[in-house]
Amino acid sequence: MTRNTRNTRRSRTVALTASAVLIALGATACGGSSGSGSGSGSGSSGAPGKGGTLTVLDKADFDHLDPQRVYTTEGSSMDEEIVRTLTGWDETGSAPKLVGDLATDTGTPSKGATVWTFHLRHGVKYQDGTEVTAADVKYGVERFFSSDINGGPPYAAQWLVGGAGYKGPYQGKQLDSIQTPDKYTIVFHLNQPVADFNETTAMTGWAAVPKAHDTGSTYDTKVWADGPYMIKSYTKNKELVLTRNTHWSAATDPIRQQNVDEMDVKFGQDESAIDQQIKADAGTARTSIQQWPIAGSDLAQLAGDPALKSRYYKIPAPGINYLAINTTRVKDLRVRQAIEYAIDKTTVRGAFGGAAYGDYATTMLSPGIGGYRKFNLYSANPAGNLAKARELMRQAGDPEPTMSIAVENTPTQEHFADAVKTALERIGIHVNISPIDASSYFSTVDNTKNQYDLTWGDWIADWPNASTVLPTLFDGRLIRKNPQANQDLSYLNDPKVNALIDQAAKMTDVERRNATYGRMDQQILKDAAVVPLTYMNFSDMSGSGVGGVIPDTILAEPSLVHVYVKH
Repeated sequence: MTRNTRNTRRSRTVALTASAVLIALGATACGGSSGSGSGSGSGSSGAPGKGGTLTVLDKADFDHLDPQRVYTTEGSSMDEEIVRTLTGWDETGSAPKLVGDLATDTGTPSKGATVWTFHLRHGVKYQDGTEVTAADVKYGVERFFSSDINGGPPYAAQWLVGGAGYKGPYQGKQLDSIQTPDKYTIVFHLNQPVADFNETTAMTGWAAVPKAHDTGSTYDTKVWADGPYMIKSYTKNKELVLTRNTHWSAATDPIRQQNVDEMDVKFGQDESAIDQQIKADAGTARTSIQQWPIAGSDLAQLAGDPALKSRYYKIPAPGINYLAINTTRVKDLRVRQAIEYAIDKTTVRGAFGGAAYGDYATTMLSPGIGGYRKFNLYSANPAGNLAKARELMRQAGDPEPTMSIAVENTPTQEHFADAVKTALERIGIHVNISPIDASSYFSTVDNTKNQYDLTWGDWIADWPNASTVLPTLFDGRLIRKNPQANQDLSYLNDPKVNALIDQAAKMTDVERRNATYGRMDQQILKDAAVVPLTYMNFSDMSGSGVGGVIPDTILAEPSLVHVYVKH
């Protein structure tokens, strides 16, 4: 999953134990980016306070809050307060545990995990007091297929029988592979075995949407709540205010609490200004929290400040920060290989905050992800190998190309772009930097109409297996299928990679499948389609008056499901 910075934070080792036992068959998936945590900042001391307002300070608005369009960690984390999904993660223990959310349990597979049945809890209420039904969940999932509802994860289209030709519910047609035999039962028929399908259903897209309140492409600001909070007001790019859903009941919700009266999300401050405001811990900052990571320019200092330890959250994300090279625009393999050798990862990592941000990466799969294999096809020195890069450029005829690089319009990202520009100009490649508004960055670069030579990206698994990383990022056949939500930023369409994706999806033996993903990772790097930069950590802070924060090792965000403000 990804971001508003492809953000999906989660904890490498912790999340793996929850999922590894469930993954027995092939799946295709996707990921995002943000952090997962050190327990020291959980702020859980004392009994939860009731009432008050939690302020959330974000540098930019969410790409989406429409549950079927959300594919960032910040948006997904906020949606957990507003909507409920069929399954969800209880993260109050030592490891995340998959539980039923709207459903009474984690679902029942049959027919070789090609059919999944879920039974809904009775008495789950929307904000107007009406009950959530299986038909609402079916309708919500069907929205995935409408061309007006784009940007979300691809699993429904990939796995549901008949999904390839279905165009969504707005023309009055239903998808027959989703059945609702009664008000509280929903059955999904899949076109292949998916043993971890019930982890997919923990993503926001598997939330209920009542047809009578669906406003189509404008649903982002009008999401109908069945979680503990509902939208009170939403001014895009300025402020979102959530207030209590008075019809929510703790008795029907195994995951969330409803401690604060309101959540006031303010958008548009400089990221470093947010850091300094929360560090100062004065006024409303005392009861504030951030969802986007600490600015790179502040990270080293804040990470080492003992005074902040109790309210500092370091969340290791099983994900990757990388530079995608558009293989259809930078066609010469030698030029792409030269870029691999030329990038100085020490200056790149410095832009994101230095060693506190993460270890240098040489692969697209992170340590802790099923399928990870340690290898390095390029420079042994993270500062690069200019001699090798220049030799490859000579072999390519010293083309001296001009390339565009897409980054978010934040100081951290622009410092990163400067580091790339400096490195590549040493080998004769001129770089034009294209800053894009952070609130719409991924919806911009994921649209195939907007192609750049180089694109910054980060990605965290939707659940901890390579099946949720490599197929989504590098299956070239998906580019045409998802022109407005293309995750293959390198536009790689290598038949060798595609064949390995198909092989892995059919494997029931986990070790064989993981070995296949390891070979896939190596082939992608042989193609020089991406420059892996760092295996990420994400760091956030809250004020001293904030309690009940859970480092979310699935989304790698500071989870607000138990948050309270101290009085």
